[in-house]
This record gives sequence, C-alpha cells and structure tokens, in this order.
Amino acid sequence: MTRELFVEVDNDEITIALLEDKNLVELSKEKNSLQFSVGDVYLGRVKKVIPSLNAAFVDVGFAKDAFLHYLDLGPQFLSLQRYMTQALNQNDFNPSLNIFDTLPDIPKNGKINEILKSGQPIIVQIAKEPISTKGPRLTSEISIAGRNLVLIPFSNKVSVSQKITSTTERQRLKYLIESLLPDNYGAIVRTASEGKNINDLDAELRELIKKWESAFANLYHKTPPTLIIGELDRTYAILRDLLNESFANIYVNDKNIAQTMRSFVQSIEPEKEKIIRIYQGKTPLFEQFGINKQIKTLFSKTVSLKSGIYLVIEHTEALHVIDVNSGHRNANINDQEQNALEVNLIAAEEIARQLRLRDLGGIIVIDFIDMYKAENKKILYERMKKLMEKDRAKHNILPLSKFGLMQITRQRVRPQIVLNTKEKCPSCNGTGEIINSLHVIEKINSYLEYLSKNTRYKYFHLKTNPFIAAYLKKGLLSLRIKWMFKYNCYIKISASHDIPFLEYNFYNFKGQLIDE
Repeated sequence: MTRELFVEVDNDEITIALLEDKNLVELSKEKNSLQFSVGDVYLGRVKKVIPSLNAAFVDVGFAKDAFLHYLDLGPQFLSLQRYMTQALNQNDFNPSLNIFDTLPDIPKNGKINEILKSGQPIIVQIAKEPISTKGPRLTSEISIAGRNLVLIPFSNKVSVSQKITSTTERQRLKYLIESLLPDNYGAIVRTASEGKNINDLDAELRELIKKWESAFANLYHKTPPTLIIGELDRTYAILRDLLNESFANIYVNDKNIAQTMRSFVQSIEPEKEKIIRIYQGKTPLFEQFGINKQIKTLFSKTVSLKSGIYLVIEHTEALHVIDVNSGHRNANINDQEQNALEVNLIAAEEIARQLRLRDLGGIIVIDFIDMYKAENKKILYERMKKLMEKDRAKHNILPLSKFGLMQITRQRVRPQIVLNTKEKCPSCNGTGEIINSLHVIEKINSYLEYLSKNTRYKYFHLKTNPFIAAYLKKGLLSLRIKWMFKYNCYIKISASHDIPFLEYNFYNFKGQLIDE
C-alpha cells in the first residue's frame, strides 16, 4: 500500500489529505487560528464543581468551560497538584520527578468535591475538542506523545502496544524502557518502536522528559488559563504517527511549511526527507491531483459504489446511520443470500473508509442487506474488524443483530468533517424561486425582434432547454412559425438538457454565437 500526503495552505486554513493507493482516506481542515488541539496541556482554573455529576467545569480560555470528570483526574492527581503548586510558587523549582515525593493515590470511587474547589488552579490536558454545543473534554492524567513512546508522568508502569505481536520483541522493549525510565515516569511503547535500538528510544525518551520538565520549570507566577505544553498540529501528528516505508510523496504548496516539515522529518526519519515536494503549479494542489473530485463525491449524503451499490449516510444528534442499498446491481436471482453477502462485503470496505474520512464518532448503526445464514454474518463481521484495523481511532464493533444491524462505537476527539457538496442552482441563484416561464418566452421574443431589426441575419438557430423548446414548437401554428412570419426570417430550435431552464442562445448559419 502506497501513502501520499497533500497539504494545501490558504490564508486562514490548512487542509490535509491522506491518500492510500490514490484513494482519499483521511481529510482534515484546520484554521491557522485554531485555539485547541487534542493533547495540549493547560494551566486552568476550576470554575464550578458539580457534585451531582461528580465533575467540574474548568476555564482553559475557551468560550465554553471545559468538562472534567472525577474518573479523568487520574490516581496520582494529588501528586500532580503538589508538583504544580511548587512550580507556581518557587522561582528555583527543580522539575525532576525522580527526586519528587509523591502522595497516595486518590480513591477510585471518591467524590470530586472532596478533591477540587472553585477557583483553584489545575493542570489539565485536552482529551476531546469542543463538539457541537459542548466545551472541550479534559483529563488530568497527562501523557506526552512521541513517535515511538508516550510518556506518562507520575506513573511507574510500562505497557507495550498490542499491535506488536512478537512475544520476544514485547519483552525486549519493555525491559529496555524500564531500564531507561527515571522514577515517577511511566510509558506506553508504540507500534513504531518495533525493532528500534536502545539509542533511538533513549534519545526520544530524554526529549519527552525535557519537554515535560521545561514546561514546569517556566511555570513560576503564571496565571490560568495558560497553555504550557502544545501538541503538534494535525500535519505533524500524522507524520509522527504514520510515516513509514509506505509513504511515497508529501506535497506541500507552501515553502515555509515544507521547510518546517523537512526539519521535523529529519528528526524522526532522516531518510524520508526527500519525499517532501513543494508544489508550485498554477492549478490548485487538490485540483491538480483530483482530490477535490473525490471530496465532492465522497462527502455527499449518497455515496455510489461499483456495480450500482450505494450508501445513504444520515447524521443525527445522537448517532450516525448508514443504509446499504444494492441499487440496480445485476444479481443472481437464484441465490439471494450470496448476492446479499457480496453487496455487504463491498459496502463494508467503503464504510470503513467513510468512518476515517468523515471522522465519524460516537454510535454508528449500519443497516446491511438482510442475510439469514450465521456463517455469512460471521464472514461480514470478521471482514469489518479486519478493515477497521487501519483506523487509528479507538473503536468497538458488535456482531450483526437479529435485525441485521451492526453497531460500532468510535472514539470522537474532534468535530466530524462536514463539507457542503451542493452547488447554487443556476436558475434560481439559490433563492428557491424562478421567474415565470412566460417571462422567458417574452425575453426570447424581444431579443429576436431586436436582432431582426438591428442585424442583417435572416437565419437564427435557437438553443434552449427542452421544456422551453417544446413550448415554442407546440401546435401547427406554433410560436416558432408565428415569429418566422412576423420577423421575416428562418428560425431553427434545438433542445439541450445541458442548458438551464431560463437560459438560451442564438447562433447564425455558421454556428457562431450571436452576441449583440
């Protein structure tokens, strides 16, 4: 599989498209002034504690206060708060966690009003961006992500990604990281670390620890809300998480961003620096590589697939619904069960792609074509799980229910991608109303009268919409015949479905447009 990344920079927006084997699979749009990003760490202030929800609302500088539940405080919350307090009040604070005395864990089933009070400063991390009318979702169990490792302060545990299947490799990586980690630091070993040597892992670990300690070394006398650790923007996060041998090209239409990306790639995969290419063509980047065409067809309510199959994707406040339709597909009438399985397997591939592309989150309900054999239902379920393995968002897939519905829950950390693929109607100009058809006839009549009196033409070829053409030629004594006698000329009328309802053009006998 070949991956290509396209980064199109406008004045106030950056659009990132990820293609796998020339097919668009991920799309992200970011405002240059975007205030929040998942992973950002803030010094916030508790605005209100809600005991009935066992949660609190925290001011981190957004229009709506962010939400923090007790279960998201993390077991070592008291240690984090003491660490933060010392950093705020001591000018010569030493941020090294390996010399810091931690406090006992907070109770798993405790009450938030026993831990927090209104007005106190607090360290939080953005877990979910603002979605719809909700503010950001927060956590105080801080993690700092790198390419190979995720650093977790105030933890002594090391866990290894389940995607690393080799038992020997898992044990090797766990032993290495445990030997490298200072006290009071834990880590998650990411899939990209498979096969990496101790020098690479040690260098990245030191960089992550430096990032954490530098933030708190500079916290003295800071006032909330303040951003203290900024996550990478979406472009670099994709490079950090996905860059591997399957990346063929990265196209950028901005020299400054291209140079910054080169520096970033040099730090994680130096041999990949050459794949970054600056695009300087006159045609927009997404237009040149056919990405805009894919966007317009893939973000519609109805998504067409091969063999006449199509999906209908509906969004509601509570969930997303995807309906699978066989359309006009040529089916074998002697084996409806096999037909249903084939349609469902084709649809499953596109559905997995759509979930990534639109970044759908929450509850997704898929209405597949009904199947009755248990083995076919299992085939579809296993196929869906296999297809979703490429999805980096956390998700859970349930087998088909007795009603033929598949339910998927998918992690939602940022608003879903919603693009308007509709165009303004050329007839009504978006108003929903057009002038009376008789008014169009009068305009044609007036223009014909003008041409007959002010030009030497005696032959007119009128091209117009089929409805208007039919009206002009209707009957033995049609308007066309009347106009021919009235203006002493010959009139030919042609109909074209490509011409909007209210438009028309006159041509001379050479086929040249008359524009007078």
